[in-house]
Amino acid sequence: MPAERPPSKYSDPLSTSSNAVDTQLESNLTFIHRPPPSQPSPFSYTTNPVSPLLRSPSEYSPEGVPPYIRPSAEKQPHPRMSDEDLAELKKLRLQNPRKWTRSELARKFNCSAQFVGMVTKVPNVLRKEIRREKAAKDEEARMKWGPRTRLVRELAKKKREFW
Repeated sequence: MPAERPPSKYSDPLSTSSNAVDTQLESNLTFIHRPPPSQPSPFSYTTNPVSPLLRSPSEYSPEGVPPYIRPSAEKQPHPRMSDEDLAELKKLRLQNPRKWTRSELARKFNCSAQFVGMVTKVPNVLRKEIRREKAAKDEEARMKWGPRTRLVRELAKKKREFW
């Protein structure tokens, strides 16, 4: 015969519940069934009548919507550019790409610099020349760095290699 459990000091909350149903099974086992509570919790988000999950979409108001995480999400898209403006943008970019950079044209025509880059392409020879000039200008600026700045930049470059 198996050993019986000693009587517990505390009453079993399952068996003392008013909703619990005890069923005696063979070999001294008891099956206790307690149905879920019929009254929903006032803190339930799925059954509470004022729950935002149960409201229809027409009930939402702009005051109840959380703010955008990124400020760029609030921006309105740029207006569509006319064909005349597009032709002028291309003409200016090809005439003098050093003066009419992407950002300058974007500011003048109220569009994004990315759009200017997609619409107008600078010839490869000229693009390489502009990059060389920019690299030379950057090198001149680096020559003015002090020893500490140079050391910090070299260490950062070394760290990036190991990533």
